[in-house]
Amino acid sequence: MFFKSKPMWGKKTQLKSSYDVVIIGGGLHSLATAYFLAKDHGITDVAVIEKNYIGFGGAGRNTAIVRANQRTQYNVPLYKEALDLWPVLTKDLDYNLMFNNCGNLNLMHSEAAMNAARMTIATAQFHGVESHLIDAKQAKEMVPALNISEDITFPIHGAMFHPPGGVIRHDAVVWGLARGAAKRGVEIHQETEALSIGTKNGKVTSVTTSRGTINCKQVLISAGGYSAALIHSMLGIKLPISVLTIQAMVTQPLKPLLNHVVSSGAYHAYANQTLKGEIATGAHMDPWPNYTTLNTAHYIKHQAEALSEFLPCLRGIRFMRIWGGLADMTPDMAPIMDGNNQVEGFFMDCGWGYFGFKSCSAVGKYMSEFIAKNECPDMLKPFALKRYEEHRLMGETAVVVNYTPDN
Repeated sequence: MFFKSKPMWGKKTQLKSSYDVVIIGGGLHSLATAYFLAKDHGITDVAVIEKNYIGFGGAGRNTAIVRANQRTQYNVPLYKEALDLWPVLTKDLDYNLMFNNCGNLNLMHSEAAMNAARMTIATAQFHGVESHLIDAKQAKEMVPALNISEDITFPIHGAMFHPPGGVIRHDAVVWGLARGAAKRGVEIHQETEALSIGTKNGKVTSVTTSRGTINCKQVLISAGGYSAALIHSMLGIKLPISVLTIQAMVTQPLKPLLNHVVSSGAYHAYANQTLKGEIATGAHMDPWPNYTTLNTAHYIKHQAEALSEFLPCLRGIRFMRIWGGLADMTPDMAPIMDGNNQVEGFFMDCGWGYFGFKSCSAVGKYMSEFIAKNECPDMLKPFALKRYEEHRLMGETAVVVNYTPDN
């Protein structure tokens, strides 16, 4: 058993035979949706069920970076609202989420990249998100540790500076949302595996779990990297999602040297300094679909080489811990948020890749509205599954995933 004592968010409750809403998955999107269902819509007869423990998946396996400097007109407003909500949630939850909007510095390594950054900045500014283009010398002034010389693999031409971005303590968000939801009547059931979803006449009727069957009329699957497999096995709905491992690691603690989050698309590396002084760093995802969270020597070597070039003061520093998480990637690197299509009363929130943590506050707000009113909010309409049928892929990026309709 994982938990024998009282959970920090309140008294343990017995699993009931029926709820108004069942949410499958104990991560940040699920907890945020449950919290806003209770807070904004007065729907408190809600069960969040988690096979392991809350925060087991991506919620506990990330580097806690938040930002709103995405590329498309649909993504930017959603992530902007998520950023704006962090100080609000800190107050409403009465819980220190340790939000630090230290700013994000995205390095550019060519004139083509600088031109692309101008486009991204224009989109951000149009939507009221602060973002600036700076040259290499200005980037060096902001982060003195940067190597802006010409004798590295990808010389730095400049950077996109996004002041509202930063970091927030991911486990604090898990605990704060769990406590906030539970205080409003939501029940959280750990070690409870969802096995199947019952339907009748095209409508949700129940969820069968490892602890019995729950009668309900609405179900949300929001289980991170496990969502696509659950949706397929339970309802036969196939999604254009591939699951890949993404790895991250931290160094030994150091004196303060990074005041901002620094990232580089050319080096496929990013870094920020934690409150404990560690340099938290990650890379791009593994290039093959898998459901493991195993670590590889390849990425340890990759991070060491990348950081040693554009942050040479880190040469010789030791990595202390490494971990892996699952990224559920769609072809356009944008999520799928949908409901009431093939099965009435069924909602999905998945396909976030490595953007799920950044969005959870706003997504919880809008998914709860979707469930409560049975009408898709305007904010979520661009993320419907049918965009793939209609060939309306978003321009966030061009990602190749190993997906065919027969898989």
